[in-house]
Amino acid sequence: MVLPLSLIIGVVVIVTSMISGVFGMAGGLILMLILGQLLSVPAAMILHGVTQFFSNGWRAIIWRQWIDWRIVGLYTLGALPALVLPLVLAYIPDKATMLILLGLTPYAALAVPQQWALDATKTSHAITCGFVVAGLQLIAGVAGPLLDTFFVRSTMDRRAVVATKAATQALSHTLKVGYYGVLVGQVQTLDLDVYAAAIAAAVVGTTLAGPLLEKMSNENFRRWTKTIVLVVGAISIAQGLWLLAKPH
Repeated sequence: MVLPLSLIIGVVVIVTSMISGVFGMAGGLILMLILGQLLSVPAAMILHGVTQFFSNGWRAIIWRQWIDWRIVGLYTLGALPALVLPLVLAYIPDKATMLILLGLTPYAALAVPQQWALDATKTSHAITCGFVVAGLQLIAGVAGPLLDTFFVRSTMDRRAVVATKAATQALSHTLKVGYYGVLVGQVQTLDLDVYAAAIAAAVVGTTLAGPLLEKMSNENFRRWTKTIVLVVGAISIAQGLWLLAKPH
């Protein structure tokens, strides 16, 4: 028996939204990897963007008292110009390129030199974060690990990190949906029941994650985040290289 796509997506989104709700980003990376296997690149990007908007948006609402709105505003200043060049070129990556870039993202983040001391609480760093992260999300789908490098060395509480990142990512995923919606010509690349299942699952998974985040220490939060994204990144790179090696 073939399961409905809406049911498959719903289950996947609940699990990945719970992961994102606890770690702030890893779930989005896993979700993008799975959608990349199931759907075309534009459909995966749009569904991922819609899902992550609701997941991050609901997370931002739950933790709204912890959001640093100054960082969100500076991030927005950097994110908007990042749309220009890809939109002019009307660039849509093929699936292998998307998976490889997706997988390289956490390793690129790890390669950022310690002496750079990126810190989202600094004005120029927050603007740069918006430009780089939003731009990468347009072609890889996810840039959470890179976003994390701007927060991991800050002195912000883990709840402030999760809340502020959620607000910035709700914005970035809105831009991604708009970008692919314009290039594809219509946002409705999938049946509405798939979107409905994904949105409902995102809200449920994010809500369930709240108590888990409260119980986790700042040390475990950072250690487990790093481990999860590197493992998922390696899988994504392998999938992309396999697609490149396949005879067409």
